[in-house]
Amino acid sequence: MLISDSMPLLWLSYVALSLVVLGTGYLAIRWLPRLPRFVVTGVVAGLIWMPCSFSLPLLDADATYHGMAPAVVVAGIAFLQHDGAALATAVPLLLLGMALGAALGVLGWWGLGRRRVSRQADDDGASEGKDPAPASRREPVIG
Repeated sequence: MLISDSMPLLWLSYVALSLVVLGTGYLAIRWLPRLPRFVVTGVVAGLIWMPCSFSLPLLDADATYHGMAPAVVVAGIAFLQHDGAALATAVPLLLLGMALGAALGVLGWWGLGRRRVSRQADDDGASEGKDPAPASRREPVIG
């Protein structure tokens, strides 16, 4: 059950907070043109959403805990603990997440640009003599 288990609730709250971070970050860089804005937002999304596995030694000598966490969290903790093996696992995943996020940002920009061009072409066709309004509708004329 979602409420009784702490891990699904933790992941759900992480996803909700990361969506807030991405939304506010996108709005904060509104002064940038659309392509860099999409790429930066994609890179940040790739950084915070790329998962990574980790293992922690428990109090027993032979027992370890294996789990999944965001790669940025695993890399940060591995850096603070000077754990080179965990850092070597998390950093390539971080780079992969950044590249995938940037690629998705470019694809989003390209898809949005194609829609905008087709909408402008429709508007230009309407201004060249095609009447976009139905024939039965008449616009009011003042004077």
